[in-house]
Amino acid sequence: MQFRTILRPQKSDVDINYHHPILTIGSCFAENIGQRLAAVRFSTLCNPLGILYNPISIAKSVNLIVTDYSFTEDDIFEHGGLWHSWQHHGRFSHPDKKVILRGVNESLFKAQNFIKKANRLIITLGSAYVYVLKDTGETVANCHKVPASFFEKKRLSVEEIVDDFSNTINLLKGQSADLQILMTVSPVRYIRDGIVENQKSKAILLLAVEELCEKFNNVHYFPAYELVMDDLRDYRFYEEDMVHPNKQAIDYIWAFFKETYCTQNTLNIMTEVDKINAMLQHRPLHPDTEGYQQFANTLSNRLEIIQRKYPFLNFVEK
Repeated sequence: MQFRTILRPQKSDVDINYHHPILTIGSCFAENIGQRLAAVRFSTLCNPLGILYNPISIAKSVNLIVTDYSFTEDDIFEHGGLWHSWQHHGRFSHPDKKVILRGVNESLFKAQNFIKKANRLIITLGSAYVYVLKDTGETVANCHKVPASFFEKKRLSVEEIVDDFSNTINLLKGQSADLQILMTVSPVRYIRDGIVENQKSKAILLLAVEELCEKFNNVHYFPAYELVMDDLRDYRFYEEDMVHPNKQAIDYIWAFFKETYCTQNTLNIMTEVDKINAMLQHRPLHPDTEGYQQFANTLSNRLEIIQRKYPFLNFVEK
């Protein structure tokens, strides 16, 4: 007897291998999958504007990358002793406006260079709810603890999301004809909006992504949401907040992701990389012993062999 519904991975027509530079943008899943790809030494750039949640801000971030935008003092504001950007996560905020401007532009410039060679883009939508500045009508990526009275909260429609992303995808097509876009909906539950409201929000995102997949032949869906909500379907796969999937759930999604998009050759390389990574993470209690010196020599030899075998791998810590 089976006591759960199991979602089986099916090989996609789109593959992901070590010759594909990968840009990930969006909510926590984009962050998680980007970190996993980077850990196994893919050429990856993750969330250059920080974690983003709503489709409007995610699409705008891509537009800023593709159009070679540069942030100025007009794009930042001061609140609570810090300078912030409405388009960025709070990790960029800083007491010195010169520091924040340098940080956001350096990260954006890196992304603008990366997108020119990237041929895989992973986008994760988190919530259909957006916060709009009453004074300007601008949709913000982060409220930065500014009082709620400054914003209007609204829920996007399927049509609004599809229209906004259609413009972005067409812009991307002009940048790279062979770019493949993987879209997914975050399994993180935004219960602060309300449990029923969160379900409606996720439904809107799912329908919007479906329309985009039907409209564009280079847009594809990955079922991270369904893996957590329908396959795992148990609170033991959540963190203590009962909102974020835990490491075990992320491991499960990552395994599914690899089986869906990676060829056997790529999976074999990943296995070799994992073994080297495990050795690199070893921290000896007694580094001066003969045993550790032998271990260090073995590691050095294995690094030399794997980099000679796969010269595209980069084991330099970033």
